[in-house]
Amino acid sequence: MRDASRGLPSKALFLDRDGIINHDSGYTHRREDFVFMDGIFDLAACAGRAGFLLVIATNQSGIGRGLYTEDDFHHLMRWVTGEFAARGAPIARVEFCPEHPTAGIGPYRRVTDRRKPGPGMLRDAAAALTLDLPASVIVGDKASDAEAGRRAGVGTLILVSDDPAERRLAPPGTLAMTSIRAVTDWLLRVT
Repeated sequence: MRDASRGLPSKALFLDRDGIINHDSGYTHRREDFVFMDGIFDLAACAGRAGFLLVIATNQSGIGRGLYTEDDFHHLMRWVTGEFAARGAPIARVEFCPEHPTAGIGPYRRVTDRRKPGPGMLRDAAAALTLDLPASVIVGDKASDAEAGRRAGVGTLILVSDDPAERRLAPPGTLAMTSIRAVTDWLLRVT
């Protein structure tokens, strides 16, 4: 998707799912277990007003481990994306990686650069939506999210975590924040 007013590629706000969009309760795959993070819809709306496309990029090894199916994931994500759209913050694309290099079962047991910290999901979204990765932002709760952004060439890496270990593992230049609301405040200052 291009910015029609200028003929330029669009910028994206890449969002990890578990720990950023919803509380990470471990392999969340049912609507009744899905609790949105405080402030996520405000962040999404703010990003949309600032011209960012919203893209979810999420490792989902629970599929590969046999804990739930791809159909379960898609069913839940249709509801999640509907909740964003209902609040005026539509999700432009959902990228997910069900594989795991050691715990995956059958065809899901493999190494792939789509699994974060690999850049594959971000690059695939960029190709599909004609995204300007250096102008884009990634928000995650793990150092691997920031590393995926670094490897893909995303311009701004944000880690939302109080965990000192995650902060130490994050790539140099990663902005460490303590909440989704802090990310929204940052975005309001810079746009």
